[in-house]
Amino acid sequence: MIKKVEARTLEEAYKDASSLFQCSVTELSVEVIQYPSNGFLGLFKKNAIIVVALKTQASTPSVASVKPVSEPTVEPEVAAPSVEKTVPKVEIKEPKPETSHRILNDTIMPESFVSDQDDDDYEVGHGLEFTADYDDEYDESQEDDGSVNIYDIVQEVSEEINKLFDLTCFSIEKVDVSVYDAETLLVEFKGEDAALLIGKEGYRYKALSYMIFNWLNSKYQVQLRLEIAEFLKNQEESVSRYLTNVYENIERDGRAQTKILDGVLVQIALKELREKYPEKYVVIRSTRDGLKYIIINDYHSN
Repeated sequence: MIKKVEARTLEEAYKDASSLFQCSVTELSVEVIQYPSNGFLGLFKKNAIIVVALKTQASTPSVASVKPVSEPTVEPEVAAPSVEKTVPKVEIKEPKPETSHRILNDTIMPESFVSDQDDDDYEVGHGLEFTADYDDEYDESQEDDGSVNIYDIVQEVSEEINKLFDLTCFSIEKVDVSVYDAETLLVEFKGEDAALLIGKEGYRYKALSYMIFNWLNSKYQVQLRLEIAEFLKNQEESVSRYLTNVYENIERDGRAQTKILDGVLVQIALKELREKYPEKYVVIRSTRDGLKYIIINDYHSN
């Protein structure tokens, strides 16, 4: 008599077979046709399956050649599929970058420099709800403490910055460094490949601006005005055109709030607004996401 026994483990299968034939396991002829497997995370779990006969049944065909009547042919054991093919893949959707920003008027202002908030979103008495956490501290111009004479460092800065850009593959003229005002150095890039330093949507301009500003400000305590192939000039013109609508809101309501501005644009707008409204509170603010905008209000408002 031949029996098929299935259990969670081989040990349990042997035990069940011993009980079935009411004899010791040593008196049984056993062939394992499926080894147990725990699978992965509960998937593809397999029980142990054995085919059993009494050893005293010498005339009985070998266990290996016997197929259970009620069972299909047992195929060779196939290894469990790899985890990467069997475990459902979870698609993680990353937030889409904010690339839908529009270009102001017909300027070359990069789309990433300004928000797509419409002017109509500004409501009288409310303004745009950007949920600002704090006023930025860096928007105030640093006062000259007299420790550095800006005219004395022009030559040194010029030599250092030209030494750096002589190593690049861009075909540019000698970088011109001059005094813009008592606290600011003007650094100008010109030449055949100068426009390539601006990059798509101004990303190279912003990177260079941050890099050079951090160097000048930490070492010499001066500000930077970076001009590359008239890029800054074009941005100033763009900001001036955009601020026309902001001026209208200020004249009508006594206060206003700009769109989200990025990089050099926020500083350009800040300077122009402070010059036009010296009697008002004009300050850069940051959202919880680190985006920048400017608020204009009275110092004593109810």
